[in-house]
Amino acid sequence: MTATKRSTVTKNSERQESSNADNGKDDTENETNMPESDGEVDAKKTSIRHTQTKHKFHDIFYTCTGYKVDTFTNYTHFTNWLHRPVDASALGVFRMLYGLAMCIDIAEERGGSQMDTRFGEPRHCHFPLFNGISAVSLPVMGCIYLIMWLGALGITLGYRFRLSCLAYIVPYWYMFLLDKPAWNNHSYLFGLVGTILLFTNANRYCSLDKYLQPNMSDTVPYWNYFLIKFQFFVLYMYAGLKKFTAEWLSGYAMTSLSEHWVFTPFRALLSSELTDLLIVHWFTAIFDFSIAFFMTWEASRWLATPFMLSFHLMNSRLFVIGMFPWVCLAEVPLFFGFSWPRKLSLKCLQNTLTSVCASKSAMQSHKSIIGSTTTAAAEGDSETAFNPRNQTANTQPAAAADEQLVKSTTTASPSDKLRSILILFYCALQLFLPYSHFITKGYNNWTEGLYGYSWNMMVHTYDTVLTSVKLVDNANGEVHYLDPYAFTEYDRWTKHADMAYQYAKCIESNIREDYLRDPKASPLSSTNISIYFDIWCSMNGRFQQRVYDPRVDILKAEWSPFETTSWSLPLLNELNYMRPKLKTMTNEVLAWSNYSDIIFVADFPGLTLDNYISTDLTNVTLTILAGNVRYKSDDEDEAYFLTAGKSFTLQSGETHHITTIGLKPSSYLYSFVNKTMIDNASLDTDSIDQKPKKPLLPLWDEFRNRVKNYKQFLKHMANCVLYLLYDVPMPIEIRERN
Repeated sequence: MTATKRSTVTKNSERQESSNADNGKDDTENETNMPESDGEVDAKKTSIRHTQTKHKFHDIFYTCTGYKVDTFTNYTHFTNWLHRPVDASALGVFRMLYGLAMCIDIAEERGGSQMDTRFGEPRHCHFPLFNGISAVSLPVMGCIYLIMWLGALGITLGYRFRLSCLAYIVPYWYMFLLDKPAWNNHSYLFGLVGTILLFTNANRYCSLDKYLQPNMSDTVPYWNYFLIKFQFFVLYMYAGLKKFTAEWLSGYAMTSLSEHWVFTPFRALLSSELTDLLIVHWFTAIFDFSIAFFMTWEASRWLATPFMLSFHLMNSRLFVIGMFPWVCLAEVPLFFGFSWPRKLSLKCLQNTLTSVCASKSAMQSHKSIIGSTTTAAAEGDSETAFNPRNQTANTQPAAAADEQLVKSTTTASPSDKLRSILILFYCALQLFLPYSHFITKGYNNWTEGLYGYSWNMMVHTYDTVLTSVKLVDNANGEVHYLDPYAFTEYDRWTKHADMAYQYAKCIESNIREDYLRDPKASPLSSTNISIYFDIWCSMNGRFQQRVYDPRVDILKAEWSPFETTSWSLPLLNELNYMRPKLKTMTNEVLAWSNYSDIIFVADFPGLTLDNYISTDLTNVTLTILAGNVRYKSDDEDEAYFLTAGKSFTLQSGETHHITTIGLKPSSYLYSFVNKTMIDNASLDTDSIDQKPKKPLLPLWDEFRNRVKNYKQFLKHMANCVLYLLYDVPMPIEIRERN
């Protein structure tokens, strides 16, 4: 009875609860079915679109980079991402290749084989970035080279890695900052990479340090890879950005480069002019800007790699740029994972063969494996059952595994966070420096800023026809002319005002020293002198024009790194519209004969060109292209006023003066025939057959030259050490100087 009553009560209770639930459901449905306002509908649609757009962006970002956006939107996740441990083997291989390249570079582009001519002359002029940096004596410089060479060797071998990096980069940056004319973009890159390696653990694979310390970890923080790849990423991207200008895309920078044999396959399809324009200029700009992105994206990496390798191998044949192509090639494997060198080891190959043999026996037992898996699944044994999720987890990309590692660590140490800030600061600095020329205005001339750190690679070509250094003895007014390269072998001072200013000061110091040593032997009557530079140069196929104002005494001129240089003349860009016409006229004159030539000149208002026509030239004609000039010959008393379109025949062996009149620049041309070349044509024809043809790929000759340079370099270092230790006399080669 009691049981039955309880059952009845329970049933009634269930009915009541069910009825209440149905009523609640009806109320909910009524609330749900209530009409929504237009504002709520629009808000929901906007939210849905925003969510879809966000998901699409996250998917695209993950597809391109292999990482989730959340890794970079959270500072802790980003720090953990930078500091996650990865295999050190790929970094170790790059370390060895970089160190080996620097061992070769020291004897070549660092000037080790010519250190006697660079540092053996006490009056040799240097161009330091900071005035406090000065050159030491040759014996001490030889020891500095020795320390740098031992450092590069230590980097290659991975021995006492930190000390080796310091031994290399400290002398490297000293020599780099000592001579601005020796700067170029890849020398700057070498110094940056060496500095980055100093802070990494690149000695944890294939190094003497690892051999001597077997317990050393096999992993490194990911930022060791990140900084090096970022530096090369900036190199390529900015090199492309600097080429996306009308100057480069018009095809004026690298004319006639298509004549080189490496462009033979392209010339089979295109003319030389189109090869220069489409391949040398357009394709190079697109390649430089995009190749780093394609190498970073896993889907396009294998497709981009052949282009990357071919590009640098071609550059090694086209230009004399030392170890730059080979260092870039050494960096390419860093894009292909962290542990690929271990996979190339003999042990891994044996394991691969073993796994292949084992796969045959696995195929024979495939049916039994499936049967046991089915039985296990029926029994609910999830550990042994075949699970697609487990297969997916085993085949997920390395980036996804790294993502899980980043998310698994919720906190980062203060030192890691500080290191991440320093890394971000370095990256921001490298992104800013190439466009910081609005600050250092004193280094801006025809081009913006110093050449060494702007990544303006091959963007500008120069043709200098006249370099004049005039010394005026202010005591008696006499004029003297100095060999422009009497105290330096560099010519970059002819195009950069900061170096011209330094060179003038160095010339003054040397002349004063000569005069005080022996006043009677000096052609000057006092040390009160003025120095004037008159340099005529053309950039990227423009008119020959002056670089500096020839009326300004450089010794009394002012120069500041943060102010525009007033005595540096601007590029005459207002005459750029005539550049296509210049090319046409050049082709017409060159078609006259093999010995005809043409020179285009532009000058500023109020300035006078004093020009002597050599007796080697004949059929010389002066033609005015634009502006107004006054022509005066030393052999005539009368001056002539010439306007655009006028031509004038000039006599050989005479000096004439052309003054630009008016408020606008003038432009004119000289066309002539070289008589000496005609007289020597028959001799040259007879000797052509006797001269051996140069090989297309002179690898053996280059190898012998490098061995010769290296022997000379080692000899110089030995002489310096012997001189300091035992006072053994040093043989020194001295440049001829006028």
